Amino acid sequence: MKINYKYLPIYISIILSIGILIGGFLNFSSQNQFLNANNSKAKLNQLIDFINNEYVDELDTDSIVNRTVDNILSQLDPHSVYIPPSEQAEVAENMKGDFVGVGIRFYLYKDTVAVVESIANGPSAKAGIKAGDRILYADHVKLFGRKLPTDSLFSKFKGAEGSQVLLTVYRKSENRKINFTITRGVVPLKSVDVGLMLNPTMAYIKINRFAETTYEEFKSNLVRLQKQGAKSLVIDLRDNGGGYMEEAIEIADELLADRKLIVFTKNKKGKVDKTYATAKGSFESGNLFILINENTASASEILAGAVQDNDRGTIVGRRSFGKGLVQREMDFEDGSAVRLTVARYYTPTGRSIQKPYVKGEEQYFKESEARFKNGELYDKECIEVDDSLKFKTPKGKIVYGGGGIVPDIFVPIEFPDADEATLYLMESGVVGNFVFEQLDKKRNTFKALTLGQFLNKMNVTDDYFNAFDTFLSKHIQGVQLKKGKLVVKRYLNAEFVKQLYGEKAFYDILLKDDVMIKRVLNKK
Repeated sequence: MKINYKYLPIYISIILSIGILIGGFLNFSSQNQFLNANNSKAKLNQLIDFINNEYVDELDTDSIVNRTVDNILSQLDPHSVYIPPSEQAEVAENMKGDFVGVGIRFYLYKDTVAVVESIANGPSAKAGIKAGDRILYADHVKLFGRKLPTDSLFSKFKGAEGSQVLLTVYRKSENRKINFTITRGVVPLKSVDVGLMLNPTMAYIKINRFAETTYEEFKSNLVRLQKQGAKSLVIDLRDNGGGYMEEAIEIADELLADRKLIVFTKNKKGKVDKTYATAKGSFESGNLFILINENTASASEILAGAVQDNDRGTIVGRRSFGKGLVQREMDFEDGSAVRLTVARYYTPTGRSIQKPYVKGEEQYFKESEARFKNGELYDKECIEVDDSLKFKTPKGKIVYGGGGIVPDIFVPIEFPDADEATLYLMESGVVGNFVFEQLDKKRNTFKALTLGQFLNKMNVTDDYFNAFDTFLSKHIQGVQLKKGKLVVKRYLNAEFVKQLYGEKAFYDILLKDDVMIKRVLNKK
């Protein structure tokens, strides 16, 4: 187009006017959004002021604010949650991987603090406190016969590193009181339960969550097991609800070759962040198996998805939970925090394994229970997959998005005749409490037995199964143990072994008849 320069000033004025007009509209729109946001905040603040100043009754406005925050977050997704100050310290401690205290596991038995275990190499174990001891006083403060809440008891045992507490203990086996001056120290909270050899060449590592120290724990166990001859590896992620995705990524890096995609995330603005494996992996070849079940979630699914999508190993078990959302924790000044979903994550093939949550939080978390009813936990053919969410791995294997990781090898839930409540019950703390009470009646007699003698004794009697049935009937109604007798007896035996002989012996008992482990060993 030919421009008549005589009219150039007019053209420029018109262009500037249009620009200012459009800019005004855009600015008005952004200002409008800003004003709307500010008006909403002002309205909430003003409402709190109205209640504080004018409402007829005295109210705790902090609790109102907390409920308001909970209600707002409930409109988002099931994993965006508010953590009040009273819970935040415990949540942070659990994910940190250690705490400062005296180092005991205890059970409030008949209004008395009974020691279930002095944690190995912890302050109490070093001082000589034993399982079965009753702690009567902490710094002359009476602990028995008062029905003290658990958090109050914890406060007596925890404190600053290097600080001391005087514990007065009654040792039933010796019928005497003993005073112990305990210097509080750092006590590890293990996220790797155990690392052991299943046979001369196959290692097994059980991870219960992904905390700050999980990768370090995993790596030290892996190195130790490789020195013992491990050429194949089983990583057990059953009932692992997740945690820090960075720790899962570090472990995936140990298993995958250089430049293999581990995971990528996408936020609301469409920004994609990809994470690749490096050349540092110490187990990039050799048979690899990942065990999962319906309670395997989040960071665990990132690890399982990275292994499956890169054709690196075999996923064994049942369909995982289906959480594909990434949260970031943001702190408030009062010590509380909000854990807010900030992105979605995708496995290397590009699938999101997040299951739907449109029916609300209650239905979302009960979906795993629904798998009992629809038969999915017993029959692979009952797993519903969405063909529109079909993906292919580099070797052409079909994998699905839209609701968890579907295993390569399906293993139905053990003892299908046992009801759902029984199966979950056997992995709860109630079993440990029962076993403690049984041991407490004749601890010295039990301790005189070797492991082999103990197992022979337990295998020829139903006495403890029957006693457990009676114990439960006093505390929990409607549980039918007889249908799941074999699994109940196995868990009882394992818990006795754990309290008497330690963690490794506990897993030796459980894994011996574990159907997923049997399937892995047979496949190999």
